[in-house]
Amino acid sequence: MKNITTKSKIICAIIVLLIIIGTIVVILKGFKVDIKNRAVQQIEVNIGKSFETQDIKQITNEVFEKNQVLIQKVEVYEDAVSIISDEITDEQKSNLVQKINEKYSTELKAEDITVKDVPNTDIKDIVKPYIIPIVVSTGIILVYIAVRFYKIGIVKSALKYGIVLVVAQLVLFSLMAITRFPIGRFTLPLVLFVYLLSALGITNNLEKKLKEKKLEEETA
Repeated sequence: MKNITTKSKIICAIIVLLIIIGTIVVILKGFKVDIKNRAVQQIEVNIGKSFETQDIKQITNEVFEKNQVLIQKVEVYEDAVSIISDEITDEQKSNLVQKINEKYSTELKAEDITVKDVPNTDIKDIVKPYIIPIVVSTGIILVYIAVRFYKIGIVKSALKYGIVLVVAQLVLFSLMAITRFPIGRFTLPLVLFVYLLSALGITNNLEKKLKEKKLEEETA
């Protein structure tokens, strides 16, 4: 029992440390957001003919080098391309147009293409659609926990369940902040995965406690 207690203390200390470090990182740097949701610059180039996204990708790799770039086909006939990057300088725009002209034998002019500023998406707007479903689901599960494990203690069981869910999410977002894993399309699946994993874990733990309680009553 002593070893288990020591192990539990070490795990708790690691969790607290992660949350503290993650909180500090968020205060100092904030969360990293993927390119679809952060403040970026965008240009649209009307090539006027069909093209392969991979060919444009090769061009942007040369022009923007290590900078992250998002490429999307636009227009009904997909003969124009939208290019998004954190920053698009005049030199990069000129080089991009020149290489596209060379690749597709077009006569595009850099001065005819405008660089647009695209504002960032508020993180609250990303998570807002999922708040109510998660809260409702958690409420239903807490009612089930209270009914299922009333012999252990309604308040104790519900409180333990709620704490585990909250701490698990805090650890997840702390790790995302520390590792600079971007908030974006993978965030919701990660949140749901951790939510289900922690829910199953605490439910199994409560089931063991319930069996122990019933065994005590039978042997009493």
